[in-house]
Amino acid sequence: MILAGFVLLAVGATDLVRQFVPRRWIGYVVAAAVIVLLGIGGDALLPALLGLGVGALWAWSMPDEGPTLAGFWPAVALAALSIGAVVWGGSRNDAGLIGELWTFRSPFGEVPFDLAVLALGAGVFLLESANLVVRAALDGEHTWRPAEVAQPASPVDASGPVPPDADAVETPAVSAVIPADPRHGFKGGRLIGPLERVLVMILTLAAAYPVLAAMLAAKGIVRFPEISRDGETGARAEYFLVGSLVSWVIGLGAAFLVWWAAHS
Repeated sequence: MILAGFVLLAVGATDLVRQFVPRRWIGYVVAAAVIVLLGIGGDALLPALLGLGVGALWAWSMPDEGPTLAGFWPAVALAALSIGAVVWGGSRNDAGLIGELWTFRSPFGEVPFDLAVLALGAGVFLLESANLVVRAALDGEHTWRPAEVAQPASPVDASGPVPPDADAVETPAVSAVIPADPRHGFKGGRLIGPLERVLVMILTLAAAYPVLAAMLAAKGIVRFPEISRDGETGARAEYFLVGSLVSWVIGLGAAFLVWWAAHS
């Protein structure tokens, strides 16, 4: 369990640094120092170091800009590693100095240190790293491929020769293909997505399923006017459906991971 927590925490911290810290090396040093200190205090230095290694591999395989060469597979590998660490790792009886001093009660009962690290890591991962996973899924399905929109171009090329009787020559209509990005109109996704995933995780753990269903339905209703302007291409609807479903699955997966760890 503690390994999954440090892995998710390191990956999430890496992407937060890449997105929001101007001098990345300072952010990396601070994040690594915090994780190492947590590992030392919790008698889990090796899992902390392994988590940092996975975070470095994640940063290499999942760039924050441009398409990823590895596609969706780094996310699959990370999910398999996290699930395996929770299912076969279990919880520890001794959590070091922090474990001896650690006391935290929640509405769900007392939360041990290992479970708190896992929940923290899952929450941090949902903030920015999940955005990269959604983007990789959209890229893999070519959902961002622009639709072709024909618009009339200039009938006469000013750089070419003009015939003497140009006024009498009928110029054929020429169409130029101009890409129309289906992402236009969907603003604020980098903020809405993390908030949505965190709420999905919290509401699932709290067993507030009617509230969760209402929230997901409300998103579809709010986005319907933009989706309805698709016309014949369907690009906006595809973008919305693929992105939303992947985002919800990530949030539900994080909630299931924490729930399993709490009941194992």
